[in-house]
Amino acid sequence: MIAAGCGGGSNSGSGGGDKTLTVWLMSGSAPDATVAAIDKDFEDAHPGVKVKYEVQQWNGIGQKLTTALTSGGPDVIELGNTQVTQYSSTSTLLDVTDAAGDLNGSQWLSALKDEGAWQGKQYGVPFYAANRAVIYRTDLFQQAGITAPPTSNDEWLADLTKLKALPGGIDPLYLPGQDWYVWLSFLWDQGGDLATSSGDTWKSAINSPAGKAAFEFYKKLGDTSGSPAPKDADEATPQQSDVVAKGTTASFIGFGYELAAVEKANPALKGKFGAFPIPSKTAGKTAPVFLGGSDLAIPANTKNADLAKDWLKIETSAKYQSQLAANGVVPGTSTDSSALDSTATGKAMAAGAKNGKGTPTTPKWAAVEADNPIKAALTAYLTGQKSLDQAVADADAAINKSLSAS
Repeated sequence: MIAAGCGGGSNSGSGGGDKTLTVWLMSGSAPDATVAAIDKDFEDAHPGVKVKYEVQQWNGIGQKLTTALTSGGPDVIELGNTQVTQYSSTSTLLDVTDAAGDLNGSQWLSALKDEGAWQGKQYGVPFYAANRAVIYRTDLFQQAGITAPPTSNDEWLADLTKLKALPGGIDPLYLPGQDWYVWLSFLWDQGGDLATSSGDTWKSAINSPAGKAAFEFYKKLGDTSGSPAPKDADEATPQQSDVVAKGTTASFIGFGYELAAVEKANPALKGKFGAFPIPSKTAGKTAPVFLGGSDLAIPANTKNADLAKDWLKIETSAKYQSQLAANGVVPGTSTDSSALDSTATGKAMAAGAKNGKGTPTTPKWAAVEADNPIKAALTAYLTGQKSLDQAVADADAAINKSLSAS
């Protein structure tokens, strides 16, 4: 493992003999045709080497990865961007810092790059990303006299007020009480953050003026729109796409795949939606967004380190990153996301991704999200169970407890 961790490996990038390179990607991450083309280019460049491509399921992948990273198996793996630190901090991933230049590192999305790093070294290579945008009914916006999407929070609130005046029981915005990733955009927009670090020690930063302002704006957004969404559940309970498909919702904050689900459930709504990036408190800017997605990594115990890097070199090329964009995601390694401009949601997502961020890069953050105190704080504040100060203070204390656990 030490030899592999130093980028050793017995193969050269230009050949390899009769070998097998095993690649694990998650279900739905990349079109089969794209992966097949990458594999062909790789095999053509490495006579005698075959790629064994295996599709994995997210359900149960944690234990499967843990086993593979300690006992051997794949040579290239896909990790959710918030998972990378969990493995890089235990020395089970290969340090690819020195290879970044060959892997188009200058074009990596900063949020995915940051979450793929640990203690100044790079272990994850950005694969793809997705982020939320405001998806809206163009016909209902027009009926309300809204001629252009809002470009500030003030304009957004004013538009919601106009939509609220429409007849027919139209809901201006569907905003679940516990959609904490949306709240996170408001926290970052206020100049705040989830946590700060001093060396390896992390401390919650939400009990701050910025954190409280984010809670206040979240409540104002829901109150202004009269959102019918439950205050004690997130966007998956119920699935917000199911609600929007009923046809009485003017807008929601979500992903392109959710819009696809809306149009599949109610074909009469097809073609009636537009999208815009989440607005900022500063006119003309967009709020930062949580950039979810995946990184690719090389297990430290691989015997095919150089070949794995060569496969990643092909995958991170503009040729294949543009194909990922055509599949409706933000490419992790290429600045060319023009293929996303073919849809309103794709264009809005690409615009927002330029201001993308990630969660704290500590393996202890997973424990925070497992029993997410921010969700509980949002519900407590929105329902009046707790004052703003108390809700934020309680969440702050719970986060610090998880971050300080041994």
